[in-house]
Amino acid sequence: MKGHDLINTFLPDELVIEIFRHMHSKSSRDACSLVCKRWLALERISRRTLRIGASGSPDSFIKQLARRFVNVKNLFVDERLSISLPVQLGRRRGGNQSTLSPVKLHYTTERGESDDSDWESNCFSDAGLIALGEGFTKLKKLSLIWCSNVTSMGLQSFAERCRSLKSLDLQGCYVGDQGLAVVGECCKELKELNLRFCEGLTDKGLVELAISRGKSLKVLGIAACAKISDISLEAVGSHCRSLETLSLDSEFIHNKGLFAVAEGCRLLKVLKLQCINVTDEALEAIGTCCLLLELLALYSFQRFTDRLDNHRWRFVECHSVFQIVLSYLIFSLDNHRWRSLSAIGNGCKKLKNLTLSDCYFLSDKGLEAIANGSSELTHLEVNGCHNVGTLGLASVGKSCLRLTELALLYCQRIGDTALLEVGRGCKFLQALHLVDCSSIGDDAICGIANGCRNLKKLHIRRCYEIGNKGIIAIGENCKSLTDLSLRFCDRVGDDALIAIGQGCSLNHLNVSGCHQIGDAGIIAIARGCPELNYLDISVLQNLGDMALAEIGEGCPLLKDIVLSHCRQISDVGLAHLVKKCTMLETCHMVYCPGITAAGVATVVSTCANIKKVLVEKSK
Repeated sequence: MKGHDLINTFLPDELVIEIFRHMHSKSSRDACSLVCKRWLALERISRRTLRIGASGSPDSFIKQLARRFVNVKNLFVDERLSISLPVQLGRRRGGNQSTLSPVKLHYTTERGESDDSDWESNCFSDAGLIALGEGFTKLKKLSLIWCSNVTSMGLQSFAERCRSLKSLDLQGCYVGDQGLAVVGECCKELKELNLRFCEGLTDKGLVELAISRGKSLKVLGIAACAKISDISLEAVGSHCRSLETLSLDSEFIHNKGLFAVAEGCRLLKVLKLQCINVTDEALEAIGTCCLLLELLALYSFQRFTDRLDNHRWRFVECHSVFQIVLSYLIFSLDNHRWRSLSAIGNGCKKLKNLTLSDCYFLSDKGLEAIANGSSELTHLEVNGCHNVGTLGLASVGKSCLRLTELALLYCQRIGDTALLEVGRGCKFLQALHLVDCSSIGDDAICGIANGCRNLKKLHIRRCYEIGNKGIIAIGENCKSLTDLSLRFCDRVGDDALIAIGQGCSLNHLNVSGCHQIGDAGIIAIARGCPELNYLDISVLQNLGDMALAEIGEGCPLLKDIVLSHCRQISDVGLAHLVKKCTMLETCHMVYCPGITAAGVATVVSTCANIKKVLVEKSK
């Protein structure tokens, strides 16, 4: 009935709160809170998570938040987040200045960097952390990212008040052993702890925490903590028997610490290692003991045993038998690597996700050993492993039939034959990432297109042997493709995008730097992909206003567009674009000589949802 508030009359508070809890979009929740005072109060009661930037006056801001949101259980404070201030740029059409949304204008300098000199921020400190403990006593999860002014004093006060805490992230906080020890003593339910870049910690603090909270701790992250050594990992191995996730990035960790973890933490499911002083023996121990491992990431894994060093010495001394000793050395190195990775393949039968990054001595035999043993593998990333070639990846295509995501970065020795094998064997592949793979060409992409019909994401960057032929095959066969990125692929032109527009319904497209693409290709995308919400067409020298007009007509859901370094577009095309793309939130148009200050004003005044505009400072 007109004039009657039926919703507030018939819906009880509990039901309205439950509706709010099912709204995952912050903007939607904020909009609902402005309907009436009752909804504002109920939305505040239902709010469980807050994310704030440590800018302005964060310490006093915490007290205000605590009074308004009494049931918050998850709080994220990040020093990297900046505030967004309203910029009065005139009236919007059909509205007044009071309806202006905050817009963040980013100007570029001659070097192309954002000018943030006008944005000042104060740091989140112990005072804020103490206020946080006093105001949010129900807190279950706290994340303090790069809050470098937080010390043990504030952490101690917080831990004494928030005893139900289950997850604590102290990345970049300069807390000491005393604060960490109090966390272990007070927070009996602590399960997750991130200590990345906590430079003030030593073995003493982590050992005390492992002893007091070892039974409950399931997730632990350590990086760039120079005073944390194998002693801490021995304590983790002895007391943290339920540990499931471990991330280590340290040059001060050796085999001894990893041996203790492998022996003691047999429930480990996720292991990420960037420890330059860890050798293959530690990896063998992991494969032998951690049989439940599901994710393994090895970064810069390059060290070998003393026995191999002795082989190197023999090579130096025996100049007269150069070829014999060199062959023996290569065989020994390769065999030893094969043995360690074979332990992973033979032992970790549940391994599903494998990342190998900058493992320079990894060879085809090592990758083959894992592929043959870990047939359940679904995600594989090979990054900068220069000795991995076609044979190694081909073994993955033959053995890992459940693979859904494959990323090859800087793999110069992997050729078309490997991806043809992947196309034949990995029918469930949904995502493929290729970066700087100079030996992969159109035949490989055609093989993927013909065999992997469920492909949803294809990202290619600087693979100069891939051209129209491969991408046309993708458009004709991969009808589920929604995310396509072809950055700086010089041989890809309009014909490829015409095929994509006719065969796929994209929501994400990036063709930055593909110089052969012009109006015809982008027009085909505009007409064939009405659900497109992200478009990067930067550095396309042949693109003109006609393409922008077609995007405006055909892509009403567009939210983000990058036009930088497009010299042929002008204010006219921009006006046609924003006329229909009313949902636009970000627009990058740096170094577009045809776009003037008037064009920038058109974007800001026409798009009610605009949040970020990137232009030269002169405009």
